[in-house]
Amino acid sequence: MSASSQAQQLLRAGRIAEGERLYEQILQGSPDDVEALNVLALAALRRQDRARAISLLTRAVTARPDDLYSRYHLGRAYDESGDLARAVTDYEAALGIRDTFYTGRLYLGHALERSGDRTRALREYVRALGAAQREGKWLDPGTTPGNLQPLLQRAVQLIRETKRNLAGEVMTSLRAKFGESELTRVARALRVYLREEAPEYPDPRQRPTFFYFPDLPPSAYPDRRLFPWMEALEARTAQIQAELGRLLPSAVGRERVFLSEEVERVNLRGMGTAPSWNGYYFYRHGKRREDNCAACPDTAAAIDVLPLCRVPQHGPEVLYSVFTPGTHLLRHRGVTNTRLVGHLPLIVPADCALNVGGEEHVWKEGRAVVFDDTYEHEAWNRSDRIRVVMIFDIWSPYLTEIEKIAVAEVIDRMSTIEPLDG
Repeated sequence: MSASSQAQQLLRAGRIAEGERLYEQILQGSPDDVEALNVLALAALRRQDRARAISLLTRAVTARPDDLYSRYHLGRAYDESGDLARAVTDYEAALGIRDTFYTGRLYLGHALERSGDRTRALREYVRALGAAQREGKWLDPGTTPGNLQPLLQRAVQLIRETKRNLAGEVMTSLRAKFGESELTRVARALRVYLREEAPEYPDPRQRPTFFYFPDLPPSAYPDRRLFPWMEALEARTAQIQAELGRLLPSAVGRERVFLSEEVERVNLRGMGTAPSWNGYYFYRHGKRREDNCAACPDTAAAIDVLPLCRVPQHGPEVLYSVFTPGTHLLRHRGVTNTRLVGHLPLIVPADCALNVGGEEHVWKEGRAVVFDDTYEHEAWNRSDRIRVVMIFDIWSPYLTEIEKIAVAEVIDRMSTIEPLDG
């Protein structure tokens, strides 16, 4: 058994002093042993010897800059010593190594709040909570480590207070513009968002991840008759396909849909080949891509007449969506039922399909489909050719024009503290 294994065994047996002595011996022979440096640094922190802890952890970070826990522990040591600026730097470095490290993100939020940066602190608290709860953690005291409970209570309190205050400001502004009667459903949606009122889902399969708007008739695939523009869009299919064809020989201009490899790993699977989902964007996060619109004028003209869901910094998303052979987009849900997603299929080999709420839809070239992405949905290309559909975000046809304006403002303001991607 190695000396490191013996030391670990001593610590697990509660023989702390003996374990620490063995780690000291390890460090004498291997001054850059990262495990020994971390264990002894944490022991120093327990004794409130912060200077020694910082010295040891600095050595660990120097020896292995990409070690998550060395960075995180160094942040904790600076945090406990009162050097919040250095703590923030090291917490951020730890998250640069693993973005989903929610414990580090919680401590980052706490350090930012004490530094006076309340806005960023709120965003980090929300992201930390979201990441942990997606893994079934931090849901209640039973799923939360005792040492984290005071920090989480503070985080939850601050998030709730800020959301409530911001919602009040938004509704005051909207009422001044439109009056009370036009905003009844918006006010109820905000009460649901603030958890002051329980949502009532007519279809239990529907679960928006961010903002649920009540009293919008649910359907995985809304009736085509709700979209009078659909046939005109389908009539432009040949021109749109021609413009796509001029782009496809090259990948120039294509962008990854998921912005990080980590998110891709979570959401995509390959069927014998590496998966890839990318696209030519005409709108991304609500911003028009003038270069692609100019390169594809017929496509841009078709897009311009659609009832696009416009929310500053967020929507619409409009793109030629390219699945390479064997790509499977795993089940996931969208952020709000105020938005629907449209597909105009452009290149559809055999064995490609969409599944929304357990209802499978096989794309047909030139035959548009609209679906509610707040139902759990997935899509796949099991062929050996690329599959391309034009994706576009539109408003629910059941919203009034005033409600669309109000929802855009609500989402824009609320997302300043709660990112739509969690």
